[in-house]
Amino acid sequence: MPDDLHSKTRRGFGTQVTHVSRPGVRNHGFVNGAVHRGSTVLYPSCEARGSINAAGFEKHALTYGTSGGPTHFALEDAIAEVEGGTRCLIVGTGLAACAVPLLAYLKAGDHCLIPDSAYGPTRRLADGLMAGWGIETTYYDPGIDAEGLKALMRPNTKVLYTESPGSHTFEMQDIPALAAVAHAGGAKVLMDNTWGIHHFQPFQHGVDVSIQALTKYVGGHSDVLLGSVTVNSEEDWRIIAGAGRFMGHYASPDDCWLALRGLRTMAVRLKHQEAAGLEVARWFEGRPEVLRVLHPALPSHPQHALWKRDFTGACSLFGVVFQPRYSAAQLDAMVDGLKLFGIGASWGGYESLALPTTGYITRTATSTELLGGPAVRFHIGLEDTADLIADLDSALATLPR
Repeated sequence: MPDDLHSKTRRGFGTQVTHVSRPGVRNHGFVNGAVHRGSTVLYPSCEARGSINAAGFEKHALTYGTSGGPTHFALEDAIAEVEGGTRCLIVGTGLAACAVPLLAYLKAGDHCLIPDSAYGPTRRLADGLMAGWGIETTYYDPGIDAEGLKALMRPNTKVLYTESPGSHTFEMQDIPALAAVAHAGGAKVLMDNTWGIHHFQPFQHGVDVSIQALTKYVGGHSDVLLGSVTVNSEEDWRIIAGAGRFMGHYASPDDCWLALRGLRTMAVRLKHQEAAGLEVARWFEGRPEVLRVLHPALPSHPQHALWKRDFTGACSLFGVVFQPRYSAAQLDAMVDGLKLFGIGASWGGYESLALPTTGYITRTATSTELLGGPAVRFHIGLEDTADLIADLDSALATLPR
């Protein structure tokens, strides 16, 4: 096999994730790289130690375990390529990936804009630690247009945080238009791009920092916690890498190795799960118990045009809003009756999940009644869709008519 794994030729996504950051024949011919565990890095001389440490944030500089090692570097290179960026920082969790850039660009007296649909732990970070440090957050309607965003921008607005689609309500955002407004006002644009991995190229749409919960589709097997922060400029890299090191963020090399293994099959999993998710979502649209389905790839979605313009595909996470006549207790009982769907808060793994979400939705800039009925979030895994639909059909039959 050729050892040049960094060809500039643009290959298909399946080829990309299969070959990126693999060791090649230089590593004795093994297909997968080794797991490099370590804290202390030994230097051949004091002079060498001084020169390497002086390099600071140069790529793949081995200084101490917390700055990463070969296994970390391989995963960072792979994720940077998938995201279309230049440098990537691997951290221990998806929430850490949200926190590092927020705390890197914000200080006491600064102002931050976060969509009302943001991931709950990100919101808690803003209302807790960030507020305690004197950082003010304004939550905005995720459907806001450029003119509306201009009205919210202040001289001290340093970050526009985005998440498209939102974690529970699946509202889409016009990222290029909002990014243009933020940049005109001197703010950085951060995006939680976990739902859109591979399907949305953030740096082509004005994003400065792309956030991934690698726990989801990259890991793919519900057995690893990891996050990534990817940038596309040297200036942003130094800010992000510096903040990560100052706060002591680190990820286990064993977890990085598991993520690299998961990455190899991500293309086929994403393709299968996109098709399966759409099949199940369309089935839900035909059910009388359902008020509406929250899936951006469906023409019925209010911001379907944005998804079609900016995304090349969809993942298998979506929401279902049931008729308002059903109570939360009735929906809970329905979910409890499912045989093939686990009840869990994560997604992106090989298994299907169902989670009642109405109680998880916190809104301050928009109405908490926006859905119109009780909702359940579904993640479609690798099971046969006929079996999943049969399971859902049996569970929905328990709801009152």
